[in-house]
Amino acid sequence: MARRNLNDLLAFVTVAREGSFTRAAAALGVTQSALSQAVRGLEERLQIRLLTRTTRSVAPTVAGERLAKAIGHRFDEIEAELDALTELRDKPAGLVRITAGEGPLNSILLPKLLPLVREYPDITLELDMHYGFRDIVADRFDAGVRMGQTIDKDMIAVPIGPPLRMAVVGSPAYFAEHGKPRAPQDLTVHRCINQRMVSSGGLYVWDFARRGQRVNVRVDGPLIFNTTPPQIDAALAGLGLTLLPEDELSPHLQDGSLVRVLQDWCPPFDGYHLYYPSRRQPSPAFSLVVEALRWREAARS
Repeated sequence: MARRNLNDLLAFVTVAREGSFTRAAAALGVTQSALSQAVRGLEERLQIRLLTRTTRSVAPTVAGERLAKAIGHRFDEIEAELDALTELRDKPAGLVRITAGEGPLNSILLPKLLPLVREYPDITLELDMHYGFRDIVADRFDAGVRMGQTIDKDMIAVPIGPPLRMAVVGSPAYFAEHGKPRAPQDLTVHRCINQRMVSSGGLYVWDFARRGQRVNVRVDGPLIFNTTPPQIDAALAGLGLTLLPEDELSPHLQDGSLVRVLQDWCPPFDGYHLYYPSRRQPSPAFSLVVEALRWREAARS
């Protein structure tokens, strides 16, 4: 295809990915009318419809889906190669996009990456807070953050934090009124604070393990949240028990405002990892980010 049509192809791929002419136009820095004209011109030259347009949505047709899959990653490769050319500059530069949950974003990414931004002012970081499992390839992120055991095998996973443990906690006032559970099964008669999982839409099943025995408990209670902070606030207010990673509860455990139970049923597991596609050609800026975040055993001492 003639070189003059590459902009039209990029316009189509961006609209197909964003599912919106408005968002695609913002991403490309052009007007919606120019973007619509570019896509329409491409469809006319190919003599096939690539997008299905309604008043509320835009979606690829079968032909459009095929074309987007065939060429979309080529634009990503070109962009990655252009980023890699910053090796020839005195200082690394470019945009690095990472998606993560609120916990690792605040406890790991910001403390480790803010000094990097100060040292390398030509690097731009976009940190996306999201509680679900995003498709980092489709959403064009350079990397994401998840617990180690949840990462797909075809991804490169770099540990950025120590092993973690879950913790069942409640306020002293709650335990004074309701007593403490001695085994996971006792949780069925306690008021528990539930979490709605963004990825599946279901309620989180509390799981425990001890000496090879695994126990799953479906808890019940007066509150359901889909984020961590209100669960902690509700537990502090004595409204029920919550199950969260211990690192997010550490200040409250230390000052005694929350009390931990069933500790022997909460074994350690792989902590947070940065993950990215194995076929990715890392730019100098991205390589610096990975090394800044990489967790090392000695860092705990």
